[in-house]
Parts: sequence; C-alpha cells; structure tokens
Amino acid sequence: MTTLGAVFRPDNPPERLRDVVRAADDSGLEELWLWEDCFQEGAIATVAAALAWSERVRIGVGVLPVPLRSVALTAMEIATLERLFPGRAIWGIGHGVQDWMGQVGARVASPVTLLREYLDALRGLLAGERITVKGRYIHLDDVALDWPPVTAPPIFAAATGPRTLHLVGEAADGVILTSSTPADRIRAAVDVIRTARPETAARQPYPVIVYLAAATGPGAAERLAARLRADTGDPIPDVGVAGDAHAIADCVARWTEAGATSVILEPTADDPDPAAFVRFVAEQVRPLVP
Repeated sequence: MTTLGAVFRPDNPPERLRDVVRAADDSGLEELWLWEDCFQEGAIATVAAALAWSERVRIGVGVLPVPLRSVALTAMEIATLERLFPGRAIWGIGHGVQDWMGQVGARVASPVTLLREYLDALRGLLAGERITVKGRYIHLDDVALDWPPVTAPPIFAAATGPRTLHLVGEAADGVILTSSTPADRIRAAVDVIRTARPETAARQPYPVIVYLAAATGPGAAERLAARLRADTGDPIPDVGVAGDAHAIADCVARWTEAGATSVILEPTADDPDPAAFVRFVAEQVRPLVP
C-alpha cells in the first residue's frame, strides 16, 4: 500500500503548526512532514512539539542538513525523542542546500564524503555502539549514548545526483526525493539504488519517499504554476498536480508505479489554509489511493 502524507511548509510561521498537527491527527493522516530550511524553523524543536501535540500521526523530518549539526548532537536528540515517542518519528538527513551551507560557514569540499561518514556514525550511535572514528569530517573519540533508543530507528537520506543516490542506497535505510523529481527520474533513482544494494533489492522494497507538489481549491492551477515557475522557470514541467482529489490521486498512482513507496503531498507556500490541506489529503485523497 502506498503511504500518503503531507508537508507543513516552514514558510508558515511556527505558531500555525499546532492547528495543522491536530488536523492531521484528527483526520487520520498517516504522515506529516516538517522541513529544516534555512533560515526558518528548526526541525528538532518543531518535531518535538508536533509529537507532543499528537497521538498517532507519524512526524517526518525531511531533512536535517548534516553540515549544520554535530553527529553526536543529532544522535542525542533523535535518541531522546525516540525514547519519549517510540516509533512516531521518521528521520531524514541530507547535504543541505549548498548556498545556505556557505552562508553559515558550513559548506564542505566533499558533501558526499561527509554524508557517508555521518550516516555510518549516526546509525552506529543510535544502535548503541561505542564509536571511535577519525574521518575526513567526522571525529569521535570513544563516544556512546547513555540513552540510546530501545530500537534504533531507520535513517533516510535525501539524494538527487547518481553519486549520492548510490551512497544512500548503500548506507541509508531509504531515500527521499524532492518534488522536482518526475516519474522517469524516480525510475532512474530506483535503478541506481538497486545496483547499490543488490543483496536486498530482490527481497524487500527499499523505501522511496517522494514529495509531490500539489494544489487544490480556488486558484490551484495558478498557484502551482507560479510555484513551479519560481523553482524551475517552467510553469508546466512533468512535476506537480493541481485539481480535485481524483486528479491528485491519479498523479500519486503514477508516482507509485514509477517506484515511490511513500508520496508526500507538498502544498504551495501560499496555500490559504494548511490545516484544511492536510484534512483534504487524509479525507478525500487517501480513500482514492490503493
């Protein structure tokens, strides 16, 4: 079954999050995803609040930019929230937008090397291991968590290019693809991942989480076109969908056929009612998606 979720965009002020979380929880939305975009809302603070305000909806973080965060601190924060809210969060990490990383003095010469070292160290710490590592970027000396999670959570990673996709296929528990990924690129990404992990590809599906830009209600087509034009310069690329629940569910089905195991609907930044959007996803789109 395809997992369906929605994004609370950090373009919205933090004080709007509570109403959106409660709408997601009450309506039966499966997953509500939060972003850590510079220089908006911090993901750890928002995910902690979202978990505390809800009972059942899973909260995804897509993604924590690894150049911004010590891997030991990230492990401590994830472990704490996993013990407080076991299995309720979905954790994603990634390179971060390189221009933003440069603005804060965190840009590295080899983002792929950093991500690999970070994934290995983070997963080891969350598994309760004691780690000493002297990598190019990650340096840990006899480090272990006093309070590791009872069960180590999966760690997902964002990827676009083939080198990062191959790395993520090898070292992460699933991949996160942006909403600029059309169906043919989803298929290509799945092919790269399968070559990176041939021993598991035949036994179980590898989680492929894909954002899908979506708009509904009055002015949906115009809002989506403006969003795509701002991102790509093309108002009608092969990404995004505007329309009613049936139109959006049909697009979700195409993304699933291309290889997505989870489709997370991303509203436009100017969506007039983010809480209504998550209710629409849960109550109108979800029943139409197998």
